[in-house]
Amino acid sequence: MERESELKRDLSLPEITLVGIGNILGAGIYVLMGKAAGLAGNMVWLSFLFAGFTAALSGLSYMELSSMYPRAGAEYEFARRAFGERVGLFVGLLVIYYVAITGSAVALGFGRYFSNLFGGGILIGAVSLFIVLSLILVYGIKESARLAILMTFIELSGLLIIIYVGIPYLGTVNYFETPNLSGVFEASSLMIFAFLGFEDIVRLSQETRDAEKTTPKALLIAISVTVFLYICVAVSAVSVLDFRVLGTSEIPLADVVAVSLGNKAFVLLSWIALFSTTNTVLVVMLGGSRIVYGMAEAGSLPKIFARVHHLFKTPWTAIFGIACFSSLFLLLGDITTVANIANFMIFIVFFIVNISLIKLRYTEPGRKRPFRVPFSIGRLPLFPALGALSAVFLFFQISKEVMVYGFFLAGISILIVLLKTRKKSAEILAVLFYLIIVSL
Repeated sequence: MERESELKRDLSLPEITLVGIGNILGAGIYVLMGKAAGLAGNMVWLSFLFAGFTAALSGLSYMELSSMYPRAGAEYEFARRAFGERVGLFVGLLVIYYVAITGSAVALGFGRYFSNLFGGGILIGAVSLFIVLSLILVYGIKESARLAILMTFIELSGLLIIIYVGIPYLGTVNYFETPNLSGVFEASSLMIFAFLGFEDIVRLSQETRDAEKTTPKALLIAISVTVFLYICVAVSAVSVLDFRVLGTSEIPLADVVAVSLGNKAFVLLSWIALFSTTNTVLVVMLGGSRIVYGMAEAGSLPKIFARVHHLFKTPWTAIFGIACFSSLFLLLGDITTVANIANFMIFIVFFIVNISLIKLRYTEPGRKRPFRVPFSIGRLPLFPALGALSAVFLFFQISKEVMVYGFFLAGISILIVLLKTRKKSAEILAVLFYLIIVSL
């Protein structure tokens, strides 16, 4: 018999996989494709490949760790098991930041599309989206997942249209032309944002049937499908429209379609982008509310966020908490800057997740692992080590402006950890002061 505080295990392999694909195929590719092409030129396909490779390496670590600890806390749970409560809480707070910032940025994108199509203010559209999606999320996990799956097929159709219109143009440009090779990696650092979402599959483990086996399979399928689609879209986009033009476009994929199919197709892609931004906010809130719930259930956040609705079996206080926190970031505005701030957080999280797996291979070698990352030297797993290194590499491609924002928020997280754990560590305080000085 289910406890009242337990989440309902309703999600099957196809459902959780499509939810993950839907979140990965979100607003990032529709909004940031142009900026990435401006940085990497016609080699933007390589930027997507490298970003996808980085995401896949960390995804392998997520797969093994989720098979060991299939709980809603995900990254928080992994880091806590490996390095203790303080590191776990720090990582959990970074994920909450990332979720809130991403949700607010994409909601603003929704507001712009909504305003262009129907009129009205951007902020009104963004806030309305948070309210409506919160109510849907509270109503039920299965209903939320089915809505996400429906919008996944809509946004997938948009990417397939881009690939289709690019077919006649294939081979018309030099796909190795780039204004600067460093721009390829800078674009990879930006476009990791377009791959984020696979980790939400892990955050939904407590609502997934046979999670130890289902979650790793869903991760593998979701990442593989999206890497292939993104590379195809990138090649098609630069084939149809010069990368210099793409680099200045606010709605790059709609402009690509307009070149080939005209204004009606431009309007169609705008509608698809509207659904895409909606889907991204929905699944980001879905995953974010589960990590808040998981942390609250473990005692790292106030217990009020661990409340589960007695009828719908959803963490309703965590859902509304994420919606309210995300609304605070709506004034940030520029989606490129905000995406990079989110990336700042996620690179740190990826690094810690990968080294958590490495540490647990040594400290808990006998623990049951339904999925195990292949290839090791002794007990050292190679792919997680490469995942940690690639996350560090892309971290240092981020601009100084974004670093200031990121270190400031990370510093606040460290203060919260110190206050929560009530341990005044001189070493941690020294690191905090150093980060503040660097930020200034």
